[in-house]
Amino acid sequence: MIPIVAAGRPNKAARSVLRKLVQGETPPTAPMNIVDRLAGSPYANFTIQVGTAEESARKTIDFALRLAETMFRYGAGALEVETSIIAVTAALGLRNIEVDITNQSVIINYAPRDAVPITLLRVVRSWTNNYAGLVEIHELVTDIASGGVTRDEAARRLDVIVKKPKPFPRWMVSLAEAVFAAAVVGVIGGTLLGMMVAGLTILLAGQVARVMGRWRVPDFFVTAVSSFIVTIVAVLCFMAHVGLSPSVVVAGGILLMLPSGRLVSAVQDAINGFPVTASGRFLSAFLSFGAIVAGISVALITGSLFGADRLNVAETISGARPLYVVLILVLISTVAICIAEQTSIKLLLPTAAVALTGYLVFYYGMEFGLGGRFAPAFAAVVVGILARVVALRLGAPQLVVAVPSVIFLLVGLSIFRAMFVMTLTPEDSVTGAVGIFNALVVILAVAAGVVLGDNIARPFTRSGGPNVKRRNRRR
Repeated sequence: MIPIVAAGRPNKAARSVLRKLVQGETPPTAPMNIVDRLAGSPYANFTIQVGTAEESARKTIDFALRLAETMFRYGAGALEVETSIIAVTAALGLRNIEVDITNQSVIINYAPRDAVPITLLRVVRSWTNNYAGLVEIHELVTDIASGGVTRDEAARRLDVIVKKPKPFPRWMVSLAEAVFAAAVVGVIGGTLLGMMVAGLTILLAGQVARVMGRWRVPDFFVTAVSSFIVTIVAVLCFMAHVGLSPSVVVAGGILLMLPSGRLVSAVQDAINGFPVTASGRFLSAFLSFGAIVAGISVALITGSLFGADRLNVAETISGARPLYVVLILVLISTVAICIAEQTSIKLLLPTAAVALTGYLVFYYGMEFGLGGRFAPAFAAVVVGILARVVALRLGAPQLVVAVPSVIFLLVGLSIFRAMFVMTLTPEDSVTGAVGIFNALVVILAVAAGVVLGDNIARPFTRSGGPNVKRRNRRR
């Protein structure tokens, strides 16, 4: 007789795993919920305040727009502004919200079912350096998302933040800018005399820029006049046979004017999905470069009219200093640029520590032969990771720590040299174009590295920790 084998029972677990492998969990055409944009942000686990939603929607939207305008004015990125708006409106009970952000405007559309939709627009017409205010706004949004602040109380706190004076007075900011220029000259190999001349030049250019700012002169002309002052000082030193390189004076003077941080923010916005905002910041940055080159060109021509030889401010600056001296100068310059950006006092030393770590990674990367493109990118990844960890531990957005920490990884001076060659020596225009391309590649690598580091650190810096229960959401 032939033995009869009983049929095997289907393995439901295996079939379920196989089904998940070959079939998506959600339909591919399903629209993305706007609250999903908060995934990975500090406001992912927000709490909805019951009973505050529909009847006061207009006031909530007005508050969210004012909050977004203030964040843009203080230097926040587009992604930070968008996540803050979504967190605030969701926590205050508003659903069916759509947010659109461009270079200088924010639009919020509220379209509840069976009701008249509301669309409000807010335009940002002025900008100022106030990272300390940005930190306080971050803390305010965190408190709103956790459910501990009502809308009226949040509006009062926002009024206090807007009217609160900046942490550092103007004279200290001017002194910090001069110290930054002097420290940069020391890092690139300048002498003590070159450091002093660069610092005094920045003090003079800063005072002239403030006077022109009170006269409401456009930033393009303010930057051009400032670069003219820096270069004319180099011309005068050259004519007086002062024992320093004119390139040192020009480099130390204009590095503070170069919009390297703006370029990094533009690349970050482009990577994060804000092409319009990125395009506007790119255009603004390249206009600043054009103003710098214009001011330098006018100063050189003015010097030649008075008998001075044409200076080669694009020459390579080289100088060897012990590593510990360079690290001290990097520490000083980072603290100085933080003061110039009006960073919160509690973030000065942590930001300097992140900057030192990034510079050490860059330095040893160059020593091990990673190259002038990969070494800054690798250091930027480390800076992005540390900046997110440090910033969220201290209740601040990642941008506040990351931007000052990557100053020495950027190649704004290389872009200036390339544009200078293209403008004043047309016969070397191909060399200038190649220089611009190489410098932009490095800036793109640095910006992408900061964003990559931020994303790598997100799973380890979620609000409340990984073991805390996720709060219930209503969408």
